[in-house]
Amino acid sequence: MEYLYSLSNASLVLRIVEHLHNASWVPVRFMTVIHRLDGWLVRIKLERPLSPLQDGNLRAFLNELGIPYLPEVRIQRGLWDLEQGQSPIETMRRYQIAVVSHGKPDRTEIDAFRQQFVQGLGYCPETLS
Repeated sequence: MEYLYSLSNASLVLRIVEHLHNASWVPVRFMTVIHRLDGWLVRIKLERPLSPLQDGNLRAFLNELGIPYLPEVRIQRGLWDLEQGQSPIETMRRYQIAVVSHGKPDRTEIDAFRQQFVQGLGYCPETLS
């Protein structure tokens, strides 16, 4: 079972990370976070299916923050490679996507990416707020 959502800014991504840490009933196998110029993509892959009620609750939460996303081929292939064990760096090179985090949900990787990106630009774009 998996969920793939498009989000407008980093704060929403961090809310998902916090929610997953607090929701012990969600058996997260891995979470992938990709930054795009127009926002963020979050893929959550589960160890096992949720009950219909749990699935509905998680989807309701995710729908409040973003919109379900159907990836183009390049992103699909990158997500597949990451799932198959390809390194994020190799995946970024091959598909020209910015993989911010892949594995257990971790806010430190997202925060570090935000800081480095903002420092390099000299200002904070809306997607990084």
